[in-house]
Amino acid sequence: MKERRALQPVVVRCKLVLVGDVQCGKTAMLQVLAKDCYPETYVPTVFENYTACLETEGQRVELSLWDTSGSPYYDNVRPLCYSDSDAVLLCFDISRPETMDSALKKWRTEILDYCPSTRVLLIGCKTDLRTDLSTLMELSHQKQAPISYEQVCVCFEPKRKKVEEKFSGPMEGEPEGRNQQ
Repeated sequence: MKERRALQPVVVRCKLVLVGDVQCGKTAMLQVLAKDCYPETYVPTVFENYTACLETEGQRVELSLWDTSGSPYYDNVRPLCYSDSDAVLLCFDISRPETMDSALKKWRTEILDYCPSTRVLLIGCKTDLRTDLSTLMELSHQKQAPISYEQVCVCFEPKRKKVEEKFSGPMEGEPEGRNQQ
């Protein structure tokens, strides 16, 4: 009699690298996703790896999340993280419009130099500050406003469900056989 082996569910593994200016919200977003907690204090990142598992369309996705430093001090080391990445999440702080400029100039150029064929998602972090009175007043004094929803399609909110939605989107349409085990 033949022994029946239970079918193991297909697991898709995906490496995502996060880049962006210092203090733009990369680490906080990852901690909400991977640890289900929002950090109360800022601790500068050098390089940190997180893992998270998601279910999307009945398929298990294991994310390997590479948090990088936005400090120019690490400009020569950070490109090593891009190797074998499935996507790069290009992050900016919606309450600091200059970080969007930096994303489109500095970070986009770096990504195109080191991994030109990798998918890139532009992520607006700290969307909760869009309605924060002190942030609005500070930006108003500078004759600026937070980056709006209309200016960017993908945004981050400090709630796990919203974060998971942003990460499951890039997995849809993944070519069959890619990074599956």
